[in-house]
Amino acid sequence: MTHPRTLSDIPTPALIVDVPAMERNIRRMAEFFAAGACRLRPHFKAHKTLEIARRQLAAGSCTGLTCATVAEAEAASDFCDDILIANQVIGPDKTARVAALAKRTDVKIAADSVYGLEEMAAAAQRAGVTVGIVIDVNVGMPRCGVAPGEEALALARRAAGLSGLRLRGVMGYEGHVVAIEDRGEREARARKAMERLLTSAQMMREAGLACDIVSAGGTGTYDITGRVEGVTEVQAGSYVLMDTAYAKLDIPFEKAFSVLGTVLSRPAPGLCVTDSGHKACTQDHGNPAVKDAPGASVLFLSDEHASIAIPPDSPVRPGDRIQLWPSHTDPTINLHDVLYALEGETVVGVWPVTARGYAEQRHG
Repeated sequence: MTHPRTLSDIPTPALIVDVPAMERNIRRMAEFFAAGACRLRPHFKAHKTLEIARRQLAAGSCTGLTCATVAEAEAASDFCDDILIANQVIGPDKTARVAALAKRTDVKIAADSVYGLEEMAAAAQRAGVTVGIVIDVNVGMPRCGVAPGEEALALARRAAGLSGLRLRGVMGYEGHVVAIEDRGEREARARKAMERLLTSAQMMREAGLACDIVSAGGTGTYDITGRVEGVTEVQAGSYVLMDTAYAKLDIPFEKAFSVLGTVLSRPAPGLCVTDSGHKACTQDHGNPAVKDAPGASVLFLSDEHASIAIPPDSPVRPGDRIQLWPSHTDPTINLHDVLYALEGETVVGVWPVTARGYAEQRHG
């Protein structure tokens, strides 16, 4: 199969990556963590692409990778020997697969229930392996996680007492504050969230329990949480490619990916329509922005179409290319099989999005 050689050869809709910009993002984040005690554990779910993950690890300052699903961990285990599945793993199939992973890599999972601990312990015992456990502590986001303090400590004690498990520490995601645009408010609330996590970690240590991992953070709080004493690693992911939602925070990373579309129609002077609808670009964090088109904005996305308002005197016509900057990295990446890697107008690689979708049968 012949791959496209230039931007104009790429069939649309398609995801394209500005490789030099991506490399600068990787370097900036690695340099930040090289200057402190906390390490980076990049979140694989942001891009699900082996080529990008390899580059993140090669840049240094990393403890390993964060994954969201068992399937992602299976894909990443081909080249990474330290993986945290920052999610609850429930169900006999998935726990068995984690146990199989533990035979070849240092794998840890998040847990917030006795049920989850006992199910994972049973699978580990059957496989004759030991699986790492981090207690997922709710630090303010209404999602998963056990209450901080005594409840976290009780669950940690249960984990430490189960054969097949090894208690490693705690994790907590301050996702309810990572997108706050006001820096002062974001910092204050992130530090408050970390107090909950660090209190739980301290209680575990005082009880004689292991707690070498204190994992937290994201792209929006990397330089806050990453400088809180006691936090050992940050699970940032979106920084590597960036989206318009995180770009509002004035953090030092460039938008390095976009959705390439072809203009299908110019039905009115102030309107054009491309083939990059919401099957190619998600809008859960708002409509995408239009790249390199002054005065243009996305009106709405349909299944197959992006309706874009343009200045009436714009020369845009059918066959032209328009790029959109997505508002949310992770689910947009998940819609595509490959990323087209570009340096300028030249295609330098076609990178499979190996772990897109749930991929539960692909790696099972």
